[in-house]
Amino acid sequence: MKELSELNFPAELRYTEDHEWAQSQGDTVRIGISDYAQDQLGDVVYVELPQVGDTFAAGDAFGTVESVKAVSELFMPIAGEVAAINAALADAPELVNTAPYDGGWMVDITPQDPSAMGALLDRDGYLATLKG
Repeated sequence: MKELSELNFPAELRYTEDHEWAQSQGDTVRIGISDYAQDQLGDVVYVELPQVGDTFAAGDAFGTVESVKAVSELFMPIAGEVAAINAALADAPELVNTAPYDGGWMVDITPQDPSAMGALLDRDGYLATLKG
Protein backbone atom coordinates (compact mmCIF):
# COMPACT_ATOMS: atom_id res chain seq x y z
CA MET A 1 0.00 0.00 0.00
CA LYS A 2 1.10 3.50 -0.81
CA GLU A 3 1.60 6.47 1.49
CA LEU A 4 -1.10 9.15 1.29
CA SER A 5 1.41 11.51 -0.32
CA GLU A 6 1.81 9.04 -3.21
CA LEU A 7 -1.93 8.93 -3.98
CA ASN A 8 -3.92 11.24 -6.24
CA PHE A 9 -6.91 13.24 -4.95
CA PRO A 10 -8.09 15.70 -7.63
CA ALA A 11 -9.25 19.00 -6.13
CA GLU A 12 -12.22 19.31 -8.52
CA LEU A 13 -13.89 16.18 -7.11
CA ARG A 14 -16.06 15.76 -4.02
CA TYR A 15 -15.56 12.76 -1.72
CA THR A 16 -17.38 10.66 0.87
CA GLU A 17 -16.07 9.10 4.05
CA ASP A 18 -16.82 5.74 2.38
CA HIS A 19 -14.16 6.61 -0.27
CA GLU A 20 -16.41 7.32 -3.25
CA TRP A 21 -15.83 10.41 -5.39
CA ALA A 22 -18.37 12.45 -7.32
CA GLN A 23 -17.94 14.99 -10.11
CA SER A 24 -20.60 17.23 -11.63
CA GLN A 25 -20.73 16.92 -15.41
CA GLY A 26 -23.51 19.19 -16.59
CA ASP A 27 -26.82 17.46 -15.85
CA THR A 28 -25.19 14.31 -14.46
CA VAL A 29 -22.77 13.36 -11.71
CA ARG A 30 -20.02 10.80 -12.35
CA ILE A 31 -19.16 8.47 -9.44
CA GLY A 32 -16.24 6.16 -8.70
CA ILE A 33 -13.92 5.15 -5.87
CA SER A 34 -10.90 7.11 -4.73
CA ASP A 35 -7.27 6.31 -5.35
CA TYR A 36 -7.05 5.51 -1.62
CA ALA A 37 -9.90 2.98 -1.88
CA GLN A 38 -8.46 1.17 -4.89
CA ASP A 39 -5.04 1.08 -3.21
CA GLN A 40 -6.53 -0.47 -0.06
CA LEU A 41 -8.49 -3.05 -2.07
CA GLY A 42 -5.56 -4.29 -4.12
CA ASP A 43 -6.05 -5.80 -7.56
CA VAL A 44 -9.69 -5.40 -8.62
CA VAL A 45 -10.99 -8.49 -10.42
CA TYR A 46 -14.74 -7.81 -10.73
CA VAL A 47 -17.15 -4.87 -10.50
CA GLU A 48 -20.91 -5.29 -10.09
CA LEU A 49 -22.89 -2.22 -11.15
CA PRO A 50 -26.61 -1.35 -11.15
CA GLN A 51 -28.85 -1.05 -14.20
CA VAL A 52 -29.52 2.21 -16.03
CA GLY A 53 -32.76 3.59 -14.59
CA ASP A 54 -32.21 2.25 -11.07
CA THR A 55 -32.70 4.91 -8.39
CA PHE A 56 -30.85 5.24 -5.11
CA ALA A 57 -30.96 7.39 -1.99
CA ALA A 58 -27.75 8.90 -0.66
CA GLY A 59 -25.86 6.21 1.26
CA ASP A 60 -27.54 3.28 -0.51
CA ALA A 61 -25.32 0.43 -1.71
CA PHE A 62 -25.35 0.50 -5.52
CA GLY A 63 -22.83 -2.19 -6.38
CA THR A 64 -19.73 -4.05 -5.31
CA VAL A 65 -16.03 -4.15 -6.10
CA GLU A 66 -14.28 -7.49 -5.74
CA SER A 67 -10.52 -7.61 -5.34
CA VAL A 68 -8.06 -10.36 -4.57
CA LYS A 69 -8.38 -9.28 -0.90
CA ALA A 70 -12.06 -8.55 -0.33
CA VAL A 71 -15.50 -7.65 -1.64
CA SER A 72 -16.54 -4.08 -0.84
CA GLU A 73 -19.87 -2.37 -1.32
CA LEU A 74 -20.17 0.87 -3.27
CA PHE A 75 -22.31 3.58 -1.66
CA MET A 76 -24.19 6.32 -3.50
CA PRO A 77 -22.83 9.76 -2.52
CA ILE A 78 -26.06 11.60 -3.40
CA ALA A 79 -29.57 10.52 -4.38
CA GLY A 80 -30.28 10.00 -8.05
CA GLU A 81 -31.13 7.80 -11.00
CA VAL A 82 -28.46 5.85 -12.87
CA ALA A 83 -28.05 7.45 -16.31
CA ALA A 84 -25.07 5.36 -17.50
CA ILE A 85 -22.73 2.64 -16.30
CA ASN A 86 -19.11 2.10 -17.25
CA ALA A 87 -19.55 -1.06 -19.32
CA ALA A 88 -15.77 -1.21 -19.92
CA LEU A 89 -15.34 -2.47 -16.33
CA ALA A 90 -17.00 -5.79 -17.25
CA ASP A 91 -13.99 -6.73 -19.39
CA ALA A 92 -11.36 -4.56 -17.72
CA PRO A 93 -12.05 -4.22 -13.96
CA GLU A 94 -8.37 -3.34 -13.47
CA LEU A 95 -9.21 0.15 -14.78
CA VAL A 96 -10.40 0.86 -11.22
CA ASN A 97 -6.77 0.39 -10.11
CA THR A 98 -4.96 2.01 -13.02
CA ALA A 99 -7.28 4.98 -13.66
CA PRO A 100 -9.76 5.43 -10.77
CA TYR A 101 -10.78 8.93 -11.90
CA ASP A 102 -10.78 8.37 -15.66
CA GLY A 103 -11.35 4.93 -17.20
CA GLY A 104 -12.28 3.37 -13.84
CA TRP A 105 -15.40 5.45 -13.08
CA MET A 106 -18.49 3.44 -12.05
CA VAL A 107 -21.75 5.22 -12.89
CA ASP A 108 -23.23 8.50 -14.06
CA ILE A 109 -26.39 9.55 -12.24
CA THR A 110 -29.02 12.21 -12.74
CA PRO A 111 -29.06 13.76 -9.27
CA GLN A 112 -32.34 14.20 -7.43
CA ASP A 113 -30.97 17.42 -5.91
CA PRO A 114 -27.76 18.74 -7.52
CA SER A 115 -27.11 21.01 -4.51
CA ALA A 116 -26.47 17.85 -2.44
CA MET A 117 -22.95 17.85 -3.92
CA GLY A 118 -22.19 20.72 -1.54
CA ALA A 119 -22.58 18.37 1.45
CA LEU A 120 -19.78 16.09 0.23
CA LEU A 121 -16.17 16.50 1.36
CA ASP A 122 -13.72 18.61 -0.60
CA ARG A 123 -10.17 17.33 -1.14
CA ASP A 124 -8.85 18.78 2.13
CA GLY A 125 -11.80 17.44 4.13
CA TYR A 126 -11.33 13.97 2.65
CA LEU A 127 -7.60 13.98 3.38
CA ALA A 128 -8.35 15.02 6.96
CA THR A 129 -10.61 11.95 7.40
CA LEU A 130 -7.90 9.69 5.96
CA LYS A 131 -5.32 11.06 8.35
CA GLY A 132 -7.73 10.50 11.25
